[in-house]
Order: sequence, then C-alpha cells, then structure tokens
Amino acid sequence: MATTTDYLALDLGAESGRGVLGKFDGERLELDEIHRFPNGPVRLLDTIYWDLPRLFEEMKGALRKVAAVGARLDGVGVDTWGVDFGLIGRNDTLLGNPVHYRDARTDGMIEAAARLVPRDRIYELTGLQFLAFNTVYQLLALKTANSPLLEVAETLLMMPDVFAWLLTGRCASERTDASTSQLLDPRTGTWSEELCRGLGLPYHILPELIDPGTDLGPLRRSVAEEVGLSGVSVIAPGTHDTASAVAAVPARPANPGGPPDWCYLSSGTWSLLGVEVPRPVITANTQRWNLTNEGGVAGTTRLLKNIMGLWLVQECRRTWARAGRDWSYEELIPKAQEARPFASLVDPDDTSFFAPGDMPARLAAFCTRTGQIPPSDEGSFVRCALESLALKYRWTIERLERVAGTTIRTVHVVGGGARNALLCQFTADACARPVHAGPVEATAAGNVLLQAMARGRIGSLADARAIVGRSFPVTVYEPRDTAAWEDAAGRFARLVPE
Repeated sequence: MATTTDYLALDLGAESGRGVLGKFDGERLELDEIHRFPNGPVRLLDTIYWDLPRLFEEMKGALRKVAAVGARLDGVGVDTWGVDFGLIGRNDTLLGNPVHYRDARTDGMIEAAARLVPRDRIYELTGLQFLAFNTVYQLLALKTANSPLLEVAETLLMMPDVFAWLLTGRCASERTDASTSQLLDPRTGTWSEELCRGLGLPYHILPELIDPGTDLGPLRRSVAEEVGLSGVSVIAPGTHDTASAVAAVPARPANPGGPPDWCYLSSGTWSLLGVEVPRPVITANTQRWNLTNEGGVAGTTRLLKNIMGLWLVQECRRTWARAGRDWSYEELIPKAQEARPFASLVDPDDTSFFAPGDMPARLAAFCTRTGQIPPSDEGSFVRCALESLALKYRWTIERLERVAGTTIRTVHVVGGGARNALLCQFTADACARPVHAGPVEATAAGNVLLQAMARGRIGSLADARAIVGRSFPVTVYEPRDTAAWEDAAGRFARLVPE
C-alpha cells in the first residue's frame, strides 16, 4: 500500500490567502483548506501597501492548525502574485511594508524608462509585457523619488521570497516569480545587468536565483517553536501563483512534445491566458501585441497575456456595496443572464480600469467615449464585463496561435473563474472551442504536486497533470451560438489597440 505524504500550500492571492493541506497517496491528491483569510490593500497616507505583518501571522496560523491536527508535513510551499517585492537591509531587517502594485507611484515610469533604454531594447532583453506595475518600474519610481530605502537595501526579494525568508532565513529568488519583474533575461535565466545599468538601478541587490523544487531549508527555530512544528522544510514550488496553477492543468496534448494544442486561462482577479512553450518567443509581433514570456516549471516558458480579469466585476460589486447594494455573485449572474446580449463592449485592459474606484462609472465612460449606449443596471454591467472578457480571450488566442505557429483546440480554465459557468460558456462560444473548467484549486494543487516532485514522489510534469486529472472534476462547456459572437468580435476588434 502506497504511503500518504502531507504537504502544506500557503497560497496568497490578491483578495484572499489560504493554507491548504495536501495529502498525496501516489495516485491521487486530496486538498483540505484548513485556513482562509482576507487579503487586500491598506492605505497609509498617500501610499497603498500590503499588510505584510498580518499576512505572515495568518501563515503561522495555518501552520499552527496543521500542528494541531497532527499532520506530518513533508514540505511547506509558498506562492503569491507577481511583481511586488520587499527590501531587506543589514542584520535581517525588513525595510518597510511592500507597496501594492496598484499604487500610483509607477504612473509615467514606462515612459521614463524608455527615455533611458529604448522600449524595443527593454523588450528584447526581457521578453516581458509592458505593464506599469512591473517590478522594474516600481524600482525606477523609488530611484526617481530619491527613496532612502534604495540606499540601505542589501537584497530585493519578490513577495513569495519575502515569506520564504521570514520562514527560513534564506534570501533567494525563485525563477517563476522573478520572471514577472522585467529584470530577468528569459533566454539566459539570469538578471539583466545591462538593463539595470541602463536604468541606473542597483544590480547588487538582486539575489541568488533558484529553480522550482529547491529545498530552502527548515523553519527558523523561532517560527518552529511558535507554531509547534519541528523538522519541517520549506520547498519552493512555482512561487508565482500562475506557474503553480499551470502545472496543475489536466491537459492531454494530442502530440506530446509538439506545438501546444491547448491553452490555459488562469481566471481570477486577473486572467492570465497563454500557452506552454519550450523556450521564450521574443518577436516583433509578441512585442506589438504585448505578450509576455514568464518562467514555467520543468524548464518551460509561459507565453501569455495578462488580462484585467474579474477585477472589473469585483470593483463593480465594491462600488455597489458602498452604496448599500451588496449583491453576491449568485445574485448578479442571473441578472447578467437576463440582460441584453452585446449591448455594450469594452476593452478590459483599458488603463482607466486599473486603479481601485468607481468601476461602473468607468465602464460607462468607456462606452460613451466609443459611441455606445452605457449599461444601465447591475445585470447589464456584469454582462458587459463578462462578454468583453470572453472576446478578449478570443483576440488573445488568435494572436498566440500566430506567434506560436500552432492551432489551439482546447481552453483549460483553472482558478476561481472556473466556477463562473456563465463566463465559461461565453468563453466557449466566443472562442469556438471547448472549455474544460477545473480544477478551481489549481494553484494549491500545483504547489503541493511540485513539492512532491521535489521529494521524488512524482517523476515528471506530465505525471503531475495525470494525477490532477484523476483527482479533481472538470466541467466541459461546448461552443453553442458562435455566429452571434462572430458579429460581436468584429465590433470588439475596433475597441482594442492593435
């Protein structure tokens, strides 16, 4: 009989964090969410931060619960969102709370960077999508503001690396999350000294790079004593949450080793839609369409596009709740189903939608600016957001096919958005491809399975994906009314900068 091993995934997203206990018996994986906690920005004076001390306390709370149930952990893995970071000074000192990527300090920084290093050269060096919140522009904002933090910083750690350092004391940067910084050369897998030099950024603070599956060492003695666990090591999974999520996509390619015939859509606050390729794809078209090359697990590259995602609906809900209309998703989806199809469309990646605030007003303003009648009620706003997302997925898939030289036959949706049946059906209809939705807990599953791979319990990434397929249900959405979506796609294309 196979031995069951336990692993803890500490999975932090932009809205919530979880401690998920994974039990792997050699054939199947079971996940048990033992601790959940809210996450989100906190404003102090004019800056938006992450509440790092509280988040670390919540992580220790998850470890305490594991100790309380008597689980014998074979590893602990941390994954988070990308781009954000903490600065470490001498004597193991955290230099302030990490700033939230939606803070306004990076306004104008892409343009400032391009005055120092040509935009084409930045893309050639990094292969990364130009997004104002990328780590490189956050650092440039600190330099431009003459921040004293840069003068005393000894090490920059990306967010999952900050938590790993707090847990173990080791300073290192795992490649999948480092790849979101726009400071990493994806061809060599090393930090770009040329880019740092050109932008006047301190290259010396960039830490040692490590691969997914690296054993970072045991819990600090103080942490182990506080949570009641000893002899437990922290293992780096794909520490960028999307890297772990993609590792848990239960895909079965028709031609293993050939061009990708499936794409993944990690659907949540952000939608990350892409294909898994063996090496970076850096061309005039990938730059033109703002596609990005991020590090994957097992030596792969995630060629993808970051799309604004369910943030559009989340911010609408927050705006309505402040006005006393606290609608749940379960209440909003039927309203969206009843709303008139294709009444108004938006480009989800329009910069006006990025910052927190009155999202319904911004959606309405976009529609007015583009000669459309704005949505008039909650259902029509949600339908506008979901239809527009589905059409942006179609737009992106068409361009991924062109740059990767392939035909994508299946869309695999993982993450919280896999629960949204209306969005999944819209995606199947808009893209004229079947959508396979699930698992919802792909990030935690990938985190756990990559720890098991590091321990030698799983032989390959293909084996891990087969385990996911045996362990979790998947719902298939077949395309239906594709003709109506063809007409809408033509309207949508006129709203999106080419």
